[in-house]
Amino acid sequence: QVQLVESGGGLVQPGGSLRLSCAASGSIFSLSYMGWYRQTPGKQRELVASFSGGGSTAYADSVKGRFTISRDNAKNTVYLQMNSLKPEDTAVYYCNSHITTWGGSLGNYWGQGTQVTVSS
Repeated sequence: QVQLVESGGGLVQPGGSLRLSCAASGSIFSLSYMGWYRQTPGKQRELVASFSGGGSTAYADSVKGRFTISRDNAKNTVYLQMNSLKPEDTAVYYCNSHITTWGGSLGNYWGQGTQVTVSS
């Protein structure tokens, strides 16, 4: 059993900062891809930032220079530091990871989502 649990969302004023965390737990042998996505009502889920299996990062153009993705391999945790937040960053943020279990199966896992609201 593998679980991804996000935390750190909330309400923040424009220009403010938040740090999201996503901790993976369970029978984990290895994590390759890890990423953050976001979704607003009526729209498709979109990639915000990600780590590839080789460790390279990618960002959506709308967040470049403001958001930073990082990871702590020892804790199986990925973070998203969000600075200079804008109202258009308001969304439910989801963590995603490709995880190989000790049983040898590779799966695509999602967290439950955490709400980020940017408003004055």
